[in-house]
Amino acid sequence: MAHVVILGAGTGGMPAAYEMRDLLGREHRVTLISENPYFQFVPSNPWAGVGWRRRGEITFEIEPYTKRKHIDFIAQRADHIDAERNTITLADGSSVDYDYLIITTGPALAFDSVPGSGPHSGFGKATHSICTIDHAERAHQSYLELLDSDNPDPIVIGAMPGASCFGPAYEYALIVLRDLEKRGARRKIPEFHFVTSEPYVGHLGLGGVGDSPQILARHLKEQGVQVHCNMNTLEVQDGKMLSERIDADGKKAAVQSFDFGFSMMLPAFKGVDAVAKVEGLCNPKGFVIVDEHQRSPKYPNIYSAGVCIAIPPVEPTPVPTGAPKTGYMIESMVTALVHNIKAAIEGREGKEEMGTWNAICLADLGDRGVGFVALPQFKPRQVDWYGEGVWVHWAKIAFEKYFIAKMKAGVSEPFYEKLLFQLLGITRLKSDAPPAAASH
Repeated sequence: MAHVVILGAGTGGMPAAYEMRDLLGREHRVTLISENPYFQFVPSNPWAGVGWRRRGEITFEIEPYTKRKHIDFIAQRADHIDAERNTITLADGSSVDYDYLIITTGPALAFDSVPGSGPHSGFGKATHSICTIDHAERAHQSYLELLDSDNPDPIVIGAMPGASCFGPAYEYALIVLRDLEKRGARRKIPEFHFVTSEPYVGHLGLGGVGDSPQILARHLKEQGVQVHCNMNTLEVQDGKMLSERIDADGKKAAVQSFDFGFSMMLPAFKGVDAVAKVEGLCNPKGFVIVDEHQRSPKYPNIYSAGVCIAIPPVEPTPVPTGAPKTGYMIESMVTALVHNIKAAIEGREGKEEMGTWNAICLADLGDRGVGFVALPQFKPRQVDWYGEGVWVHWAKIAFEKYFIAKMKAGVSEPFYEKLLFQLLGITRLKSDAPPAAASH
């Protein structure tokens, strides 16, 4: 009997647990470990940050659903991983042994990389985050406090140096603008700044996708947003953010101070402590090093997928930026690694799968949206499309309901979803891809 342990129960970990359970016979054990007892649908956090979603609409308790699928669930933080002895020590002092470990923890938020940043800074006017439901709720409360002010200071939204997930910053900025319009409060805000480490609007950590630079720049301009790119944010004080603009040669071009009454700045990511401390498992930032089969080169029985894996930037930028890991891309990693663990358990050497890393993204902008398809996510691409319209807004709402329903049903990829994507030439595994899409 093999014991497969999945560490982290987010948009990678929950599907990994379900897929692993479906692939293995009941003689094998599957255990899911998460610091939180609940699943949260992170893509909905921009809505939660303005009160368009409540916690109960985008979170649910995990154990009742995993129990139905005969998956053990432990709601504990992992404090230490002994990769030599195949043991995880939990926060309560107990331990879990494994034969195979899947790491899908997501990232830790590196607020410490910019002094004074983050919602826990203690400042009355802090830079907020929407990376977790807790943070999104705090951002919403701070946003309401701004609206209650008779003479509110400016709004500043964007991404810190080293950030890799830029899409939610654009989403949140334009959702806030739409919310202000709905409240009749847009004219009340004296200035609205978008401050980003990207070299240009719509870079997204990917060197742009299709027409993303033109489309996003137009949306921000139409809303009167002042855009600042190549910004290396140095420090945050109470209601003030100090940044320097870096030119194309990497030299400091100007220093700018932004006063704000409300701010949401996406932080850089780093590895979770328990994972980052495993010798030889991670890069210096604590992200798990994996091969093309999602397996650790140093520890052959450890696999990883999602935001917590090490991927180099797509290109050098004047201010450091990272490469994002988007939803379908993560799902393709997960599907590959669960097949590879099954092959390893059964002793089928040379049968390793590789994920396609195809990317499909829907971003809501309040009353319309933008979406992209990148096959694969990183250049050179065979499909590189970016579009917009009201349909994207409704498509993201539908996807939210659909994905949460899948996680409650215990199904990662229903047959009709797989069939639809195959008809569009989109697959999770390279072995399933049509010949023209089988390689990068």
